[in-house]
Amino acid sequence: MSILRNFAIAGLLIFGVGSGLASSLNIVVVGASNTAGWGVGAENAFPAQLETILKQRGIDAKVTSAGVIGDTTGGMLSRIDRVVPNNTNVVILQPGTNDLRFFGSKQQRAANISAIVDRLRRRRIRIIVFDPVIPRDFLQWDGIHFTAAAHASFATTLAAQIVAEAKDPRTDQTKP
Repeated sequence: MSILRNFAIAGLLIFGVGSGLASSLNIVVVGASNTAGWGVGAENAFPAQLETILKQRGIDAKVTSAGVIGDTTGGMLSRIDRVVPNNTNVVILQPGTNDLRFFGSKQQRAANISAIVDRLRRRRIRIIVFDPVIPRDFLQWDGIHFTAAAHASFATTLAAQIVAEAKDPRTDQTKP
């Protein structure tokens, strides 16, 4: 059964509409200030750029940014069901580093990420945990927020993952 479901998702990613199905790929990006575009503006943040890149590649995608400045993975977990509607195909979780900055532990951060992944999987929503090591030259002067070049690079990387998933639905992007 899961193979059939994966092929159905791949069909949606590649071809868009089927009778009675959503007309586009709905993606929600959950995160904190980097997801919101702190320092570069929402229009230049990776969620907005991801939507543009996917459309340029022929994928009818709607990417919604659910970035909240100052949020932690605990906050993301508490709001995940509110910000991810039922018609969502893919969630990109960008957990950031606020947990550690605001005196949280690595263990609690990992537990929150795992709980988010589990909750979305139970809803049969594909999840990509986007938690890369960020090179220093991809950070603004504050050493926390992504530069415009970093946002562009991350949007390109995520678009490639989504397109690859459309070609091979067995790809598992859920490992934090």
